[in-house]
Order: sequence, then structure tokens, then C-alpha cells
Amino acid sequence: MTSVDKTGTTDTAGGPHGTLRFLPAGESAVLVETGDGEQAEALHAELLRRRAAGAWPEVTEIVPAARTVLVRGLSDPRAFAAEVARWDVPPLVRGRGEAVELPVRFDGPDLAEVAARWRMAPAEVADLIVRTPFRVAFCGFAPGFGYLTGLPPELRVPRRDSPRTAVPAGSVALAGPYAGVYPRSSPGGWQLVGTTDAALWDPAREPAALLTPGADVRFLAVR
Repeated sequence: MTSVDKTGTTDTAGGPHGTLRFLPAGESAVLVETGDGEQAEALHAELLRRRAAGAWPEVTEIVPAARTVLVRGLSDPRAFAAEVARWDVPPLVRGRGEAVELPVRFDGPDLAEVAARWRMAPAEVADLIVRTPFRVAFCGFAPGFGYLTGLPPELRVPRRDSPRTAVPAGSVALAGPYAGVYPRSSPGGWQLVGTTDAALWDPAREPAALLTPGADVRFLAVR
């Protein structure tokens, strides 16, 4: 069922991929709200695939977030919303593209705590992370910071009770459903499991961000 209110917001319920909300964002953009992060990632991947195939050449940006995807530059946002509402979005498939590889020393101060929560040895934590195909679901928090998904739900870990006032740049961390790498020193409450020397953000590089939404990521264990 589809409904449209006076603001132009469109709600779909019971469609092929669950409930979506299409909210106008200016004259040429639509913000699509999804039911959860998994739906947002699948929709983002499908939008990228269709644009690469030639759909909506006028679109200037497709920006994912935790549960939304913003599409900017549309010539007819209402027609776009009506079209997307009819899609049968396939589930996200990970690890099929060329991955950004991040060498990691598994020397984080919270590695033992994460190992205890996962009921395995620290070396097994490192092995599991190395074997997991991650994907950049969205970016935020700081320039170059990508929220990486791929770990199964049962391995979610909470943020620290007491955040650190300064997390070193290059720290590989876990929190909730996400993994991430701190691109610069900053306060943070994620569980630190390792360190990488990779430059996550370099203004002299094009693009400056090493990790961009939709990119596949693999961690490589180094000593």
C-alpha cells in the first residue's frame, strides 16, 4: 500500500522490500528511510548498480547513512520514488568486488576483552576479522571514518563504559554492528583491537578518503 501526504512524503508498506518512506529534500532530492541498516545497504548497492548501468544520469550524489539513503540531483523526485517503491531489491552480497586491503597489527588494548565476549582466544578474534568480508555501509563521525559491516549479529560488542579521551590514529575498533578505523586521534568509546598504518584520510590524495560507501574492505594480519 502506498500513501502520499501534503508534504510529498510517500510511505510504502508491505512492498517487496518492506516499508520505505520517501521524504522530499528540496526540489531535486529524496531521502529514503528504510526499516534497518541491512535494507539501507541493499538499497544503496542497488542504486549504485543501476546508476552504473546508466539510470538517472542527472543524479549527482547517492549518500547512505545508518538507515537512510539520500539521492540528489533528480529531475523528477516523485517519479523516482514511485519507481523505487516497485523494486524488488536483492539482498546484499559481500566480498565480490575488489577490496581495499588494510594491514593490521592485532595489538589493541581491548583485544582480550573482545576475545572474552566472543568466547575465543585473541588470536582467533584476529583470524575471524581477517576472514570476514567487510563493506563500507556509510561514512561519518570524522573525515575518512567508514562504518564497516560484515560481522554476524551475535558478535556485536558494546561501546566502552568509559570512552577514552584520545584514541590514536589508525586504531582498528569495534562497536555495535560496526568495525572502523580512526583516521585521526580523537575521543572515542569503541573497543580497540588493532592498529593500521594506512592513511584513511589524505587531503593531498584524490579522493582524500581511502574508504568510500559501498567499498569492500579486507583486513590483513601483520606483525
